[in-house]
Amino acid sequence: MAKELLTLDNGTTCTSWNYSGTRLAAGSVDGTLSIFDSRDPPSSSSLHSTFKSRVLEGNIVKIVWIPPEYGDAVACISADGIVSLWEEVAEDSQSLQWKMFKSFGNSSSKVLDAQFGISLTSLKMVAAYSDGNVRVFELSDPLELRNWQLQAEFQNVIESVSSFGKASCLSASISWNPQKGGSQESSFLVGFNSNTSELNSSKVCEFDQAHQRWLPVAELALPEEKGDQLYAVAWAPNIGSLAGIKRVDWLIAVIPYKSTNVGKFVVLGSDLFLSTISLYIVNEM
Repeated sequence: MAKELLTLDNGTTCTSWNYSGTRLAAGSVDGTLSIFDSRDPPSSSSLHSTFKSRVLEGNIVKIVWIPPEYGDAVACISADGIVSLWEEVAEDSQSLQWKMFKSFGNSSSKVLDAQFGISLTSLKMVAAYSDGNVRVFELSDPLELRNWQLQAEFQNVIESVSSFGKASCLSASISWNPQKGGSQESSFLVGFNSNTSELNSSKVCEFDQAHQRWLPVAELALPEEKGDQLYAVAWAPNIGSLAGIKRVDWLIAVIPYKSTNVGKFVVLGSDLFLSTISLYIVNEM
């Protein structure tokens, strides 16, 4: 029988578990960030509030945890497209508090999604913007989360010369490849829901060491699918497979089935019928 762990406040718009599953972050329509921790002992199945404060003026639409190697920190994406980074710190022998240490975004282009990944040399943050651009930021000092610098900026297209006009994107989805690491550079997948077909198909992006730049190296779409708007992408953590969800008006659940060779996914739409999903098996590049 299912047991209720926590009842969230009315107006909660998004939640996110940390990497170890011991802390839960929740964002609200009024810009409130709440942090809940597992009670001691760690095996306890209840959560209690350790922080609650209004951190943004508008609605928080997404929360992403920074990898635990870099401390306890989250990125909050607001409805107006600003990303603010918050870290739990202790100042002047006081108790732990959450403090904002960096923000990204501007009035001309909104951040639609942001995700963190660890490369060979540093922590990276990839952000997808409402104008169809992708920006990669690099943490220059692993001990100082304030020091981010722009490493790359490019459009989500395979061809270097684009022939379309100004793009308008409603949403975007980013997923880092969990299989990469060790002696290999990281890669990530990105796709858009926009009015421009060239942007919508999901692209795999990798860092080109020879020319020191990020490049889209693969397009995951059949020719007849390139104009389809894309709502979510994800790497399977066990086999490096890719799933892309498209043409789903209301996504209720993504349910993986256990398999030794391939990943199988069921997506339920608002009418409870199976919606369209694409699955790709990607070889080492």
